This record gives sequence, structure tokens and C-alpha cells, in this order.
Amino acid sequence: MNACRILDDLNAGQGFNQGENKSPRNQCVALKPDFASYALALDSVQGLGEFATTNTGVVNISVNGRNAMQADVSASACAVAIEVGEHARALVVVTMVRYSENAQACPNARTLAERVEPLLPKG
Repeated sequence: MNACRILDDLNAGQGFNQGENKSPRNQCVALKPDFASYALALDSVQGLGEFATTNTGVVNISVNGRNAMQADVSASACAVAIEVGEHARALVVVTMVRYSENAQACPNARTLAERVEPLLPKG
């Protein structure tokens, strides 16, 4: 699975720039000017446990029936980690561009996570 291919497919027709992978990891970031950046990381090493220990204010949630966690990672960004296996996860991060829209980071991250989840391998 390629994070950029998934993100580009999900963002098609919504005004996002093509996703960019700026690291050796399987992660991708796409920007929609004057709205938000959407990021997707497919991590085959770290599970939800690592997400819980590296973020504060973590909340357990469900994404389409799959175990997941959510955390505010900054004033303008929200992350949702979806369990793929004990030591694997998909991480969605939405960062809002406008301060006035920061409250939409988590709802947008959950919506993106719900669209990513059916594409993930079953743990």
C-alpha cells in the first residue's frame, strides 16, 4: 500500500495538491490552499500503544468498528490512529490553515479516517 496513492485517490476532485512523501517512511502530505493539509502515514512497526505513549489527551474511539485513538497534536492539528495490527497502524493528521477553523481539525480527521479504514488490511 502506498500512502500517497491512497491520499491522492481520496482527495481527488476536492482541490488538494498532489500528495508528497518527504521522508523514507510510507507517509504522505497533501495541501488544499486556504483550507488544510491532510497527512497519511502507514506504519508497519508502531501500533496504538506507541501512539498513546507519545501523545497527550488521547481518546479511544472507533473508526468503522475498528479500534482507534484520537489526539490534538497542536492547536490546529488533530491525529487519528487506526489499528491495523498489534504493531501496525494508519495515522491520519489534519492541520487546519486558518486559526478560525481549528475546531474542524478533529471532525475532518475522523472523516478522513473513516474513508481510509476500508482500504486497510484486516488485522
